[in-house]
Amino acid sequence: MVTVAAREPVATIAAHCRAGVSVASDPALLDRLAAHRLVLLGEASHGTHEFYAERAALTRGLIERGAIHAVAVEGDWPDAYRVNRYVLGQSSDADAEHALRGFQRFPTWMWRNRVVLEFVEWLRRHNDRLPADERVRLYGLDLYSLDTSMSAVVEYLDRVDPDEAARARARYACFDRFGGEGQAYGYALASQGAPPCENEVVAQLLALRAHAADYVRRDGIDAFDDAFFAEQNAVVVRDAEEYYQQMYRAEVSSWNLRDRHMAATAEALLTHLGRRRPRPALALWEHNSHLGDARATGMSARGELNVGQLMRQRFHRETILVGFSTYTGHVSAARDWGARVERRWVRPARVDSYEALLHATDVPRFWLDCHDPAVHDALRRPRLERAIGVIYRPETERQSHYFPAQLADQFDVVIHIDDTTAVEPLDRTEHWVRGEPPETFPTGL
Repeated sequence: MVTVAAREPVATIAAHCRAGVSVASDPALLDRLAAHRLVLLGEASHGTHEFYAERAALTRGLIERGAIHAVAVEGDWPDAYRVNRYVLGQSSDADAEHALRGFQRFPTWMWRNRVVLEFVEWLRRHNDRLPADERVRLYGLDLYSLDTSMSAVVEYLDRVDPDEAARARARYACFDRFGGEGQAYGYALASQGAPPCENEVVAQLLALRAHAADYVRRDGIDAFDDAFFAEQNAVVVRDAEEYYQQMYRAEVSSWNLRDRHMAATAEALLTHLGRRRPRPALALWEHNSHLGDARATGMSARGELNVGQLMRQRFHRETILVGFSTYTGHVSAARDWGARVERRWVRPARVDSYEALLHATDVPRFWLDCHDPAVHDALRRPRLERAIGVIYRPETERQSHYFPAQLADQFDVVIHIDDTTAVEPLDRTEHWVRGEPPETFPTGL
């Protein structure tokens, strides 16, 4: 139910939305996105099939137009790089499912799901028809892979410089007493006064950068990507060390550090790809909370920034931010961190939310251009917006999943799919298959 004051915005939205069975099939939307070098494609949850499917379809359309040269996801750098090698035809993985097995850290269903599998298979087939330098790549943006990134740096140096590999092992041995586990490291620093490993990780990154040109010059252009992969792993280790230091000390600082890392990784990718082609373009796949401009949400009041804000500030009109929304349905999510994935019912949105406003149009699937003056005016009044990550807690939904926002300034394009379904994990559990029945008590409380 929408209040009397909201009826006029609903009529405006209904009149200006572009509806369809799939928004990705609308040439006008692809035209809108293709005009930008950085296409940031969000999601209102980490477990909704339609968000993943529309995002993948939009990305395929842009790749087929030659408008996107790489995809960068909210996933760990070494795990995504294994997929990158597969789509480039450079790995020993037999198929896409094997290539995605690197994603073993909770929540595995974020990237080990049916939609991503099909996209990776499609990208491999697409690339197989292209010359090597024109193939589209896939990378990870995140910084959680402390242990696997350290291992990747050492493995690379074992191949190109065994003496330096020995020095890297000695530097990274600082983490051995924590089992190479980031949260254990951060906890030990905060609660036990353990000495940090900051100097060691910075020294290793500087050493790798100092020798990188020699490695590439000696081994030729074919080694260029491997050197970049290793250097970015060393960057991940440096930033992860700082992130885990901050985790138990300042929540805002750790959030900002993570998003700055992801934004810097996107910039590094543009520079790296720019050595092979002029003006490379990226599609970024992350949650709305990372890709919608933080200055238009309650995050800003808490001193938080995000990737969308940083990309807009750095690349201005070359960046386009696309947000997703749903009113109700099902989602793949856990009840607590580290718990099993379940197919859970999503409550109908609160009456004072953007999701309820968009639902009131009675249009099941549509997209809005927030630069349209009428649309911008209809969406400019602050409302609540829902965000579901990998955990869904309906019993505390107002506190856990809603935040104040101004949707028209947060995104350039909004895609609303009114009733959505759960993304299918590749590693399905009995609880996911059985699902969760809708609750019977009143909604929107």
